[in-house]
Amino acid sequence: MVQVDGLHKSIRNGSRTVDILKGVDFSIPQGQFAAIMGASGSGKSTLLGLLAGLDTPSSGDVRLNGIAISYLPEDKLAQVRGKTIGFVFQSYQLIPTLTALENVLLPYELNAGETQDGLARARELLTSVGLGDRLGHYPVQLSGGEQQRVALARAFILRPPIVLADEPTGNLDSTNGQHVLELLLNLNRKEGTTLVLVTHDAALAAYADRRITLRDGLIVSDETGRSATASVESK
Repeated sequence: MVQVDGLHKSIRNGSRTVDILKGVDFSIPQGQFAAIMGASGSGKSTLLGLLAGLDTPSSGDVRLNGIAISYLPEDKLAQVRGKTIGFVFQSYQLIPTLTALENVLLPYELNAGETQDGLARARELLTSVGLGDRLGHYPVQLSGGEQQRVALARAFILRPPIVLADEPTGNLDSTNGQHVLELLLNLNRKEGTTLVLVTHDAALAAYADRRITLRDGLIVSDETGRSATASVESK
């Protein structure tokens, strides 16, 4: 589902060239939950941006669901992103002038889906994350944990085969963070998506099927973790 081959990323910093990724290779099969770990400066956020098609590598390639995305024209890349990827951001990225229901529905509308079908799907997802009674609330009326639950529902609205999550519990306290994590894993299991989560938190990564650790732009370990499904069901 995700294939990364010989990925390099360098940037110019004045007269110097800074190598952020130095040749990264891995593949993630359908349905796997993979955590990409590393300290600040390891290259994990850059890698996530390349997986999402939000940046272009200096060399190498990324394939999502069999499609090479790294050098596609922006219009075709936008189409692939819209149909293939759901995003969960650390900072929620909700539109403040839209209600919870409207925020979740937005990707559906942008992809010209049938509105009534989209409304039913959005309501179902918001109910599944415990916000069935908050459909008409605006982001400012929701707590941080509730906003992130809206973001989870939005990420799954189009049933994407891949969900990318960037420190999804980073702005939450431990209780809300655990709740959001469990909801994310349960949604992921129910929808059968491939989940790629970037984090520096070893406790969070422990829930993953697999942990890929970066250091100084290189993969230094790639190990199988415990089952995310079993971890959630044991609670």
